[in-house]
Amino acid sequence: MTTKGRVLVLVSSGHGLPLKDGKVYTGAGYYLNELTVPVRTLMNEGYEITFANPKGNTPQMDVNSAIPDFFGGDEAKLQDYLKFRDTLTGLKNPTRIADVIASGLDQYDAVFVPGGHGPMMDLLDDPDAGTVMRHFHKTSKPTAVLCHGPISLLSALPNSREVVAALSMGDVAGAHAKAQGWIYSGYKMTIFSTAEEQQREPLEIGGKVLFYPDFALTTAGGDVSVRAPWTSYVVQDRELISGQNPFSDYELLKLLLPALDAKKNSVAAA
Repeated sequence: MTTKGRVLVLVSSGHGLPLKDGKVYTGAGYYLNELTVPVRTLMNEGYEITFANPKGNTPQMDVNSAIPDFFGGDEAKLQDYLKFRDTLTGLKNPTRIADVIASGLDQYDAVFVPGGHGPMMDLLDDPDAGTVMRHFHKTSKPTAVLCHGPISLLSALPNSREVVAALSMGDVAGAHAKAQGWIYSGYKMTIFSTAEEQQREPLEIGGKVLFYPDFALTTAGGDVSVRAPWTSYVVQDRELISGQNPFSDYELLKLLLPALDAKKNSVAAA
């Protein structure tokens, strides 16, 4: 069957989010709606999905995301998306990002990084994720990132691990200095807010994160804006489409689908 195109979806290989005071949130992973709602819509639109992560292992779903709240309060809809998730064989057996790169990134029309705390574990400073981000930036192909997903943009820095280490130690000046030349510097973007994270820390992860995502992107040079906690909010700037939180899933799609069409049309006209 002829597909409309291909979308690369990056997920985490991690199974534990380091927190302050030596704590670890072992339930960290992708959020169910943030992954399945966009993926299902893209598949229904005719796009082929490739899941990839650093190690090629099965990614973990954050169990806190499997609740009706993120599906309009509809238990039946939640169960439907859980069943859909179970049909995604590529999610159970993702390709290593390095292998995706080796097979050629030109075959993909967009990259999408869903949230949950997963990207905070490894995608934020993974060298191969950085190669992916730089490719989609250079080719001006849609780059969609949701909730904690935008933290993966830091991977585009050649010294991303040094930047993340500085952020983790509270060395703001050092992180800012090391982040000079970031390809997304000055881009308008959004990400899970400090206010939202602080609400979830005692209720969900049982500790404090090493640094707050919105502060990290601001420190790196991003033009970050957020709205009231748990309000759907999406920002588009050039190829980058970012959503603030789990409730931004549908609004992100409203920008991603036209962006895919527009990019295809521009390539066809060239």
